[in-house]
Amino acid sequence: MSYTNGLDKPSDYFNTVIYTGNGSTQSITVGFQPDLVWGKSRSGSGYHHNLVDSVRGNTKYLESDRANAENTLTDAVTSFTSDGFTLGADAGDREFNENNNSMVAWNWLAGGTASSNTDGSITSTVSANTTSGFSIVSYTGNGTDNATVGHGLSVTPSFALVKNRDDSDHWGVWHQSFSAHTSYNSLSQNIATINSDDIFKAFSSTLFTLGTDSWSNTNTEKYVAYLFAEKKGFSKFGSYTGNGNADGTFVYTGFSPSFVMVKKTNGTGNWVMFDNKRNTFNVVNKRLVANLSDDEGTSDRLDFLSNGWKFRSTATNVNGSDSYIYMCFASSPFVTSTGIPTTAR
Repeated sequence: MSYTNGLDKPSDYFNTVIYTGNGSTQSITVGFQPDLVWGKSRSGSGYHHNLVDSVRGNTKYLESDRANAENTLTDAVTSFTSDGFTLGADAGDREFNENNNSMVAWNWLAGGTASSNTDGSITSTVSANTTSGFSIVSYTGNGTDNATVGHGLSVTPSFALVKNRDDSDHWGVWHQSFSAHTSYNSLSQNIATINSDDIFKAFSSTLFTLGTDSWSNTNTEKYVAYLFAEKKGFSKFGSYTGNGNADGTFVYTGFSPSFVMVKKTNGTGNWVMFDNKRNTFNVVNKRLVANLSDDEGTSDRLDFLSNGWKFRSTATNVNGSDSYIYMCFASSPFVTSTGIPTTAR
């Protein structure tokens, strides 16, 4: 099986970078001009996850581990560049550039300069990459049930995040594997999945439909949504059942992973994040948690393989006898469009 959709080199669309904070100024090389940068300090507890994107602007920050409204920092990510981003002294929380702290940033390429989208009943501002299946959508809620918002992907999304920028509401999450497609979870909490259409009602190739909950659609309040569509050889948004065994569940993706985030859905559990830059060989044991400000934990969890991953842990956050969802991005497809196979690590 080969891939001819232009994603032979996944790092052109998603890439993880590791760097050391210097408490001053520095340039970080990603390999492309990112539209979404998700940064976290790996060392020291109490440093929050920060997300900044090109649609809201490089000075506007949201935190995945808190419900806080959008914050403004002018000396953290000071610009997006043609091959990465620049950092300032970050004199506030120093969560992007604390001196001597080990840092990680996960970076996605959307569509660059955003444009107006009038497909829905709410006009949105969208930066969409239809090749990689990633869209950043900014909109203002109208408080109307069944309001629709255009997302620009031209295919139905597989995974969606939404956050109220103006108020202290939690992040809403929708995943295509939820048994009820209008169910939701929360990126900033460790809750079980909730069967309700208060936040999301439906998704199509052009639109997503909203309820009236303040998490997604309060009148006059501003929101941002990140939407992902599954792309063969690049991304996978699936589910699995853990086996509660150290000889753990194998999850097939069809490519070698570069990034994995998993969440237990039938009970409480954290959003656990792994990547191939913090661990360059198996076993993958360096993990961060999207809903916590904790520093990086280390204990055996999984092996990255040529076509998926296999758990090496009984930890209930990732491989108990429970139901889980995941988002995963590739380091390379199982076989490229020119017939080159991926080898296991």
